[in-house]
Amino acid sequence: MVDLPRCRQATWAEVDRWADRLAEQVRSAHRIPDTLVGLTRGGWVPARMLSDRLGVKRLVSVRAQHWGVTATRDGVASLSEGLSGPVAGEKVLIVDDITDTGESLHLALEHVRAAGPSRVESATFLHIPRSKVVPTYFAEEIPRDAWVWVVFPWNYWEDLEVLAQKAAAIAPGLASIRANLRERCGLDVPPADLERVAKHLSLGPA
Repeated sequence: MVDLPRCRQATWAEVDRWADRLAEQVRSAHRIPDTLVGLTRGGWVPARMLSDRLGVKRLVSVRAQHWGVTATRDGVASLSEGLSGPVAGEKVLIVDDITDTGESLHLALEHVRAAGPSRVESATFLHIPRSKVVPTYFAEEIPRDAWVWVVFPWNYWEDLEVLAQKAAAIAPGLASIRANLRERCGLDVPPADLERVAKHLSLGPA
């Protein structure tokens, strides 16, 4: 049976609001970091937005590869790229878009702590309580019993391709795919967007 989960499409307006909330939390705690670590890929844009709001110039990355696919509730994470710069002796804030399973953030925290910073904290836009890690700061909590797959602006096309392929397995054809995405996922995808992904996917006739 094809799994088409409920989804939530995040807007840039929400993203801006989440970044503002995180920045205010960090400032209110008087915990401005020396360095921001963006947990790529999902945390790269949030980290850059916090860099702007907090006035933190130094931004490095670490990458945890999540061996799952779009809109699955599980998967195994592994550290695929280490820190892109040294953080020894520095106050560090690791940033990601969401803590879902928490596997990626857990690996990043362990890796960064081993690099010898004077302080390590974490921040995410969204947090789901089932996560094995509770970030130091988060802008919004998604209740455990209201789990959704969040489609962020920076992974819209990637997620749309995977979800469209799943919908096509239920009923091919762009009209049917769009209807299933709307009814089962809660995503109202513009026809032009489906046509765009259909150019290099086998989604069946329109």
